[in-house]
Amino acid sequence: MDSTHHPQPTDSAAEEDAAQFWERIYRARSAWAARVNPLLAEVAAPLRPGAALDLACGPGGDTLWLARQGWHVTAVDISATAVEQVRTRARELGVAELVTAERHDLADSFPGGRFDLVSAQYFQTPYELPRARILRTAARALRPGGLLLVVDHGSAAPWSWNQDPDVHYPMPDETAAALALDPARWSVLRADMPRRRAVGPAGETATVVDSVLLLRRTAA
Repeated sequence: MDSTHHPQPTDSAAEEDAAQFWERIYRARSAWAARVNPLLAEVAAPLRPGAALDLACGPGGDTLWLARQGWHVTAVDISATAVEQVRTRARELGVAELVTAERHDLADSFPGGRFDLVSAQYFQTPYELPRARILRTAARALRPGGLLLVVDHGSAAPWSWNQDPDVHYPMPDETAAALALDPARWSVLRADMPRRRAVGPAGETATVVDSVLLLRRTAA
């Protein structure tokens, strides 16, 4: 999901299911410019391109950036509109052969394959989601030496869909504990909460906090 373009629920959102909610969001986003999330670019830029998985790809800023760096990317989202936007943009940019875009409700299905990088950018939603189970599945889809990058919101931007002042944002150690991965097979490379200047859908800016967890699979 794009870090800068988070929706605000309508009064009818409670009557929607997750698929309907994200369909509505991405239909409205069709004119928005998809751009790479900065922490993904920071982590992936020095890596040798391989196979990547973009969880909850949204309009495809991360997927398209990775493909343009030479990665073979599997992009998945619950929104069929988002998936089609990624396919269309990949064709326009001449990287369609490097992008496989699939619709998945990750609570029910998961893409096949083995990956060198799995990116879960702002994998947060107003709907119930078995997040830890999905991220464990993602970690297990890594090849030895592969990286799992989980970036969560550590604060709310003014344009975020979630303005609940009592919301609890997961800290990196909480995310790692919830995954409960065997430390003999996965190692923590990074767990911190950096601040950055973010840009919203209307060009507004705000300082936000990210929660970053970077894991490496060290053994099969």
